Amino acid sequence: MTTWDGFQAFATTPVAAPPTPGAPPRSLAERLAYHSRFVTVRTPAIDALAKNVRTLMILGRHQTVTARPSLIVTGPAGAGKTTALLQVGRACHLAHTRRHGPTATAGQSPVAYVLVPPAASAKTLAIEFARYLGIPVTPGMSQAQITNSVCHTYTAARVQLVMIDEIHRLNPRTTTGAQSADLIKDLTERIGATFVYAGIDVTTTPLFTGVRGAQLAGRASLIDCAAFPARLGDEEPFRDLITAMEGALDLRRHRTGTLPQLAPYLHERTAGRIGSLARLIRQAAITALIDGTERITKTTLDAIRLDHLAEQHYQPRARTRSRGTSTP
Repeated sequence: MTTWDGFQAFATTPVAAPPTPGAPPRSLAERLAYHSRFVTVRTPAIDALAKNVRTLMILGRHQTVTARPSLIVTGPAGAGKTTALLQVGRACHLAHTRRHGPTATAGQSPVAYVLVPPAASAKTLAIEFARYLGIPVTPGMSQAQITNSVCHTYTAARVQLVMIDEIHRLNPRTTTGAQSADLIKDLTERIGATFVYAGIDVTTTPLFTGVRGAQLAGRASLIDCAAFPARLGDEEPFRDLITAMEGALDLRRHRTGTLPQLAPYLHERTAGRIGSLARLIRQAAITALIDGTERITKTTLDAIRLDHLAEQHYQPRARTRSRGTSTP
């Protein structure tokens, strides 16, 4: 993903699709591969991000004096921030190709996706930008030389959308963090693209503190990828999400409606995080294929070990014991 060839392959590879009615049944190997990739359910966060990115790209299209307005996608771990970011990047890439045609877009890279490395210095971050487009970097090059090369090449490649993930790794209170934040500000002013950032609980990190934080906060809008609530007024967004995922299963004996009925249990099990839910359902589907049951039940779900964050949240036996213990 963090190279142009990798992102282009991701953007142009057909997405996983659920079985269509009347189609020939897929083999076991095909269905295992399908549930490994699985579908990406369109969530409100993806819709909000797509709408805002499109608006900001139009807004900043002819803005040349100062940095264009940007977006920050924030939320807890496992809330689907990176998935939302990549889906919007894919849509931007495909829209650019449809609009201009594959021949006209040869040599162009409309979307860039960069990860902030741990303890990033300005130079290591600049190298990550260079690596994405395969810009040669020699050991003797200074940060300024790498940055100049990045700005020139990104402009020549007509990059329109720059997505920077793991932005919470930047700490402007440290010397290296401050220099990295300054580099990003420099890039936003020299590259004619819309910048979108994603990170864990960004508003609680030092990223918005001090002069540099105020500059970022003054230019960036926030989109919160919060965990899904069990209920939101009269709506049940988490149950709707489960229903959409269940509808995409390719299991021959699974009973439709089983998973939505387990919505309270699934919400407690995953704390409403879409990443944990998707992993749980995918693993359960693969288990059902391997053991031949071809259906997901609560017993199947109970047997699966999830990510540590989810397992820490879900401790029913401990809670049962504490409720049954009386104080003498």
